[in-house]
Amino acid sequence: MLQQNWYNDGNRYIKWIISNPLKVFVNVDLLLFMFIFLKEYPALIIFELYFIICYIIENYKRNKEQSKKPLVITPRVKRLYITTLIIYFLCIYFISVVNFKESSLGYYYFYISLLVYLNWFIILIANIINIPIEKIVFNYYKRKASNKLKTMNNLKKVAITGSYGKTSTKNALNDILNVKYNSFATEKSFNTMNGLMISINNKLDKFTDVFIAEMGAFKRGEIKPKCDFIKPQYGIITTIGTAHLESFGSRENIQKGKFELVDSLPEDGIAVLNMDDEYQTNYDIKSKCKVVWVSLKNKKADVYADNIKLSNKGTRFDCHFKDNKSVVLETKLLGDKNVYNILQAVALAYNMGLTLEEIKIGVKRIKTVEHRLELKKYGDINIIDDAYNSNVDGSSMALDVLGLMDGKKIVCTPGMIELGQKQYEYNMEFGRHMAHVCDEVILIGEEQTKPILDGLKKEKYDEKKIHILNDVKEAFPLMRKLANGNTYVLLENDLPDIFNE
Repeated sequence: MLQQNWYNDGNRYIKWIISNPLKVFVNVDLLLFMFIFLKEYPALIIFELYFIICYIIENYKRNKEQSKKPLVITPRVKRLYITTLIIYFLCIYFISVVNFKESSLGYYYFYISLLVYLNWFIILIANIINIPIEKIVFNYYKRKASNKLKTMNNLKKVAITGSYGKTSTKNALNDILNVKYNSFATEKSFNTMNGLMISINNKLDKFTDVFIAEMGAFKRGEIKPKCDFIKPQYGIITTIGTAHLESFGSRENIQKGKFELVDSLPEDGIAVLNMDDEYQTNYDIKSKCKVVWVSLKNKKADVYADNIKLSNKGTRFDCHFKDNKSVVLETKLLGDKNVYNILQAVALAYNMGLTLEEIKIGVKRIKTVEHRLELKKYGDINIIDDAYNSNVDGSSMALDVLGLMDGKKIVCTPGMIELGQKQYEYNMEFGRHMAHVCDEVILIGEEQTKPILDGLKKEKYDEKKIHILNDVKEAFPLMRKLANGNTYVLLENDLPDIFNE
């Protein structure tokens, strides 16, 4: 839980504990008070039997519990193990060596059991103790990465941010640029400062022509330090949406946070922006860099797309440039939002010297991104895997893509999170939308999905076709049961274990 809550960054771990009191405070360890009333040797026997039983119960619960993302044993976690072990050792050393009295054995077992019961907080204490160590480690690897970048004078550096579409745009740009250059992009969704440092230190080499860095943020002020570190000459903002609205506080804060990238670009730099996004067009850009606008709606944009044809096989569209050139592009990616991602990648590639023929080849080579409208097979069922970090616009587009499919349509979702005060409203609208698309609905988490259920009911959706589960593992056998001939299942969002009900 500490790892999934970003090692308590922004007090997320503490907030999780406060919002999950039953998980933290109500467990088998509550019986620890009984040791106070036991004499020496009965206490020893009861203590051993008690914790053997506790272990069996907890192991059984752990095997049954859904765990979508297990603990990753990173060097940081290993350091936490060591610090936690030292804390326990010192606590037990005090009673077993410094102040041991055989007559107080029952109290000692109570004391040890209390340490077990307070494990959530001992882990937090270990994390706090390790803060200076983690800063030293962080600064070491940051200096190493910074020195490496300084030696690569001819390296072209691109930064990509936005509320969503970052990874898809990054991968599209990387596939297109690799037609002409030796391009390298940060892996998966590595978009934190640590992720950038890992990519630079472990993967970037002297043969790389272009480095594409994805930059994420959960609050204002997080993009600028990344830009100061990377010093990109090129930048793309995908969309200013509502993702992480809770931590940003407002959409205006999201706007200012994302534009930290463009405001950091040099005068000879290039920013690629979306003309169809009002939060991009109405921002007062402080940098004097060149701005290239893309659009699906406005032909005055520097690069625009029209004649878009979507199907369950992919997408085809015409791409027009301001110098009166145009090209027909085809991709296996699904959905009109992916047209925006590709269009921004194309616009930057064109400004970086690629020909239309090279761009056409590159777009055709773009690979689907894992867990982002990725088509898979699950037995006879067609899975549209859009499990990664659902958001308002993304979930709406995913339902539209599901609607394009020829066959029975099922959606499986726990809904959307981190949307602040708008979370209920957005999830209810999500439910209303799926009522007009889906033949069956599988909701994961009874409490979490109440707004979606309300949205479905508002559209008078058949309640017999709504299935509510609390464990995503139970969804797959249900999908098989509900499947009928040619069936498509949209997996929309996959919440981390911290949201398990």
